[in-house]
Amino acid sequence: MRKPEISRRIYVTRKKKEEQHEETVETKSVDEEAVEEAADEAPEEPSLEEQLQAARDESAELQDQFLRVAADFENFKKRMGRERSTMLKYAGESIFRELLPVVDNLERAVDQGVVDGVEAEQNLRALLEGVQLTLKRLVGTLEKFEVKPISSIGEPFDPNVQEALTMEASDTVPANHVINEFEKGYYYKDRLLRAARVIVSSGKDKS
Repeated sequence: MRKPEISRRIYVTRKKKEEQHEETVETKSVDEEAVEEAADEAPEEPSLEEQLQAARDESAELQDQFLRVAADFENFKKRMGRERSTMLKYAGESIFRELLPVVDNLERAVDQGVVDGVEAEQNLRALLEGVQLTLKRLVGTLEKFEVKPISSIGEPFDPNVQEALTMEASDTVPANHVINEFEKGYYYKDRLLRAARVIVSSGKDKS
């Protein structure tokens, strides 16, 4: 009785082993199929030659962009240079345009001073009035461009803005003060445009 029972146990054991082996083989087959499917679905990596060609294409595109930017910058520099040259060439245009009316007024004053049939004194008076008006217009034009005269007469002598032509004794003007101006000095904005040429007092005459 024991031998059949042992034989049955051995058979059962073998059967279980065979079933386990079949399950293992089947699992392996399923895993291998999944790996193969995943490999089929995954995109193929480009070859080294393709990667090199892509890098060359990108480099050529970047170089082309750089050349275009460099050309645009060079054109911009040339255009700015031309505009700057033009601006410097005609920098005084607005000033001269303002001075033209002064020339017109001087011409009118001269014409009025030589009218036929008018007395010389009347001619001189008309000429003086015309010159005064012209001077007023010219001073206004200079002030428009921030050109202002330096006040010198009666002021202490300042070698930074004044040039002494000579010294004279004066009973009314203290020593080292300006008696009179030979030429006015002018500022342009905050810069000295021209120093005043003046006569300086040496004090009272001691003789």
